[in-house]
Amino acid sequence: MISGNYNKNMPLPLIPLSDGAGEIVEVGEGVTYRKVGDRVAGAFFQSWVEGAYDREKSRRSLGGPLPGMLASHVLLDEAGAVPIPVGLSFLEASTLPCAGVTAWNALFSGKPIGPGDTVLAQGTGGVSMFALQLARAAGASVIATSSSDAKLGRAKDLGATETVNYRQIPEWGAEVRRLTSGAGVDCVIEVGGGGTMRQSLDAVRYGGRIAVIGVLAGAVGEIPTTMILHKAIEIRGIYVGSVEMFRGMNRAIEANGIHPVVDAVFEFEQARGAINLMQAAGHFGKIAIAI
Repeated sequence: MISGNYNKNMPLPLIPLSDGAGEIVEVGEGVTYRKVGDRVAGAFFQSWVEGAYDREKSRRSLGGPLPGMLASHVLLDEAGAVPIPVGLSFLEASTLPCAGVTAWNALFSGKPIGPGDTVLAQGTGGVSMFALQLARAAGASVIATSSSDAKLGRAKDLGATETVNYRQIPEWGAEVRRLTSGAGVDCVIEVGGGGTMRQSLDAVRYGGRIAVIGVLAGAVGEIPTTMILHKAIEIRGIYVGSVEMFRGMNRAIEANGIHPVVDAVFEFEQARGAINLMQAAGHFGKIAIAI
């Protein structure tokens, strides 16, 4: 978004960043179920409260086209201000609206992941680490991939059942099948996009699903459609999620004592440094800015 590659027609100037948490300091006329002092986070889609995603709901997202969260004070819809889980700090809760809800949507919308299932989490960024924690809390096994053995060690500490260094094993889809006794995984958290889809198709089981979340490895790549047909694979685009999903995730976080992984914290005046770290992909989990 900040580099201008996400939407070249985005009206500027624009306050960036889509995640944030804080305390309500004022409410408008007609507000009935939020009050001053409530601890809340902003839902990414301010108008997607429940039900199916549609074009109208897509037009009201924080950080573009709506003003984002990199500010001392922000304006939210009453329905789009979601109470944060008990036991989380504002810093931890600020990581939930995009990465957390995206992982929840990928794992539990439709047929939910549960005991006996296996999830493949690509990389060690925010979405993948939330997926690891949430899937493990649901009783599933998780295979994590990364190009860094140090990051894979940290993923193990978080509960990853198996790990694969994709730099050392370029054909990691076959390695994932080997780790699952030839069956493949039930769900792939696909953050690479076109550049990694071929390996994800190899890694997923017959009748499994791939949740397409990002395009970090490129928007274009080899996608053998015959493999999708032959293995009866469900491929589903995940674009964050609804307020209802946010609330469901928060209940699971409270019940399981989950704490988001915050790798680095920057002060408001250092926001450019936080953005540069994100661009360099040098983080594990989430990056936060304290205002």
